Amino acid sequence: MRFQRANYLVSNKERALLLYRDILGMNLDFMKDSEEDSYSYEVFDIDDSIPMEFALLSYENQPRVLALTILGDGNLEQNPSPRRGAVVIEVNDVDETVAKCKENGFHCYRDDHLITHDGREGKEVGILDDDGNLVVIYKIEKA
Repeated sequence: MRFQRANYLVSNKERALLLYRDILGMNLDFMKDSEEDSYSYEVFDIDDSIPMEFALLSYENQPRVLALTILGDGNLEQNPSPRRGAVVIEVNDVDETVAKCKENGFHCYRDDHLITHDGREGKEVGILDDDGNLVVIYKIEKA
């Protein structure tokens, strides 16, 4: 087996690309309109009258790690709490990434001291996109 990618439902294409591409550094591989009979309608329980777009993002050495299913403004309710999933991304500079997120109006949680299962230490911060999808960024600072 092989893990292919995570997929988030988002409402606003520009805001989602601002976070995932411009701030978190992913490359937009491609974007397309979804087919009218897309399997996503069924498995995500989306009203089939809503036109969708699909975007696929990668990091240079990690192809197709995140997909965005874009429903358009007003077609997606905020994710409920407690949150049910997250993507976790190692970044080069937590403080710089958080500053960019805050400058652009994304909700950032407080910094937390990270201790990994094997004793490495660093910093982690939770960030919410506009639809309540959670991203946890981290950086290991001590081996």
